[in-house]
Amino acid sequence: MAIRPSLIRVTLVLLCFGALALAQFVPHFDDRLQVALSDTLVDPLAVFNPVEHSGPASPYFIAPSQDGIPYEIPDGCTVDQAAYLVRHGDRYPEPGSFAGWQQLFAKFQNSSYTARGPLAFIPFWVPPIDDLPHEPLFLDSTGAGDAFALGVRLRKRYGLTPGGANISVWAANQQRSVDTATYFTRGYLSQGNYLNNTNLNRGTVITLADSPSDSGFADTVTPSASCPAYAGPSAAGGNNSNLFRTTYQNATAARLNFYLDGLVLNATDVGVMQDLCAWSSEISGDLRFCKAFTPDEWRNYEYAADLNYYYGSGPANPLSATSGWPWVKAVTDLFGVGPGKTVANGTLTPPPLMMMFSHDNNVPPILAALGVWNSSVTLPGQPETIYPLPVFNREDDPARKFRSTYIVNFLGNIALERMTCTVNAPTAEQQRLAGVVHQANVLGGKLNLGASGNMSQPMNQTFVRFRTNEAPVALPNCTSGPGQTCPLDQFTQMVNGPLQAVAGDFVQRCGLQGVPGATSVMKFLTTAGDGQSMLIGVAGTPMGPAVVP
Repeated sequence: MAIRPSLIRVTLVLLCFGALALAQFVPHFDDRLQVALSDTLVDPLAVFNPVEHSGPASPYFIAPSQDGIPYEIPDGCTVDQAAYLVRHGDRYPEPGSFAGWQQLFAKFQNSSYTARGPLAFIPFWVPPIDDLPHEPLFLDSTGAGDAFALGVRLRKRYGLTPGGANISVWAANQQRSVDTATYFTRGYLSQGNYLNNTNLNRGTVITLADSPSDSGFADTVTPSASCPAYAGPSAAGGNNSNLFRTTYQNATAARLNFYLDGLVLNATDVGVMQDLCAWSSEISGDLRFCKAFTPDEWRNYEYAADLNYYYGSGPANPLSATSGWPWVKAVTDLFGVGPGKTVANGTLTPPPLMMMFSHDNNVPPILAALGVWNSSVTLPGQPETIYPLPVFNREDDPARKFRSTYIVNFLGNIALERMTCTVNAPTAEQQRLAGVVHQANVLGGKLNLGASGNMSQPMNQTFVRFRTNEAPVALPNCTSGPGQTCPLDQFTQMVNGPLQAVAGDFVQRCGLQGVPGATSVMKFLTTAGDGQSMLIGVAGTPMGPAVVP
């Protein structure tokens, strides 16, 4: 049956009116919005995890392998001393940051609008703070759990503390650092039952000065706070970070506004919303803000944080190495005398695992003092292509090592390890293939030389390895040891030679000449009574201490 032309015209008119009505009912519902909404049906977290690209707001994670070095302790080596400087664990926001959250909440609630796609949740969102007098600035449960887990992990990794032995750790005297040290120690000592043995398996937190008005100068885990000259160059971090944000935040806001009708987001809103991704995930497990941004927008957000720390407290701050070198020097001197000993004139012998808890801005200076992550040059005469980091465009070269998320995220840490290695000893693979001959009643065994042929004479040597967020990192120009470690004698020469020359004297470079008590030496690890000691209590069951049968 033929269709009359007049019927076709009527049908087309009705379709046009229907499309117009739909457009009026759903504002901006055009092909671009359809495509954008269809993109949100794919889980953006399936292939890219924003909380691992959120700089100082990121929860703790072990950094990716650096320089191709395995995480494991090299074959034939034993760590007999280690020193860690650790940022405190995840916490609730500072009051200033929380004010930004409240302003964003007020903007969402004081407007009438339609939100779609990845922003459809914002009319329902509330800031993840429900006890204002007690939460901001203090540790959250993620921070407590991660610190506890780090204690468990390091006890397993090193085996430096026999059952029942006590341990002391050091912390800046702000509550979040002290709490992190406490939870770490509880995790480290969480084995056996010593409730009725009050002198065994106990931890002590030694708190140290943490403000210019109560200063330990270089003799603390926060030396930059008492260096007056430090503040000037450190301001470049925030300034450069803000300059870079101008290159992407407005474009990001424009993209998000495509999902809104009646509400307009600006660059400030974008900054707060990206902050809320990692913070909300840590506090309440809420990932909705994480899904609102693209991977490229997250890389921009992370790079802004990289600039903040690279220029503010990292290698680009000329006084950063000055602030970090006293820590490096103190640890190097203790590595020189070995475990179970102290330095000349020392009145305290530190434990073989030396744990120190501080704040984010006190971790990058150790990188600067060691000369790490500030050069892409690997061969003589090779031009520098990455550093200093550019401010107005993101440096995406894979050779760029400096990434704030790998060092200053919550519980971010750097470590130096002293390793005693048996060089020319049979490897585990050789032992497996040739076999090990065991003599009755004698612990251990010897390689079956009949099956393996002649072996070189083994000898013990000592090396140093550096870690960031537990990933081993090669020290510049010193990688001849097992697993690209640095021979201790060469490391000591570097610290006392070229690295000291770059750092200079803390008192002089900070302008502290003539200030009473000013010191360039970090001595709390080897000085009894340096800091305030606090014994970590051990709670019994609700019925009282456990009775051991």
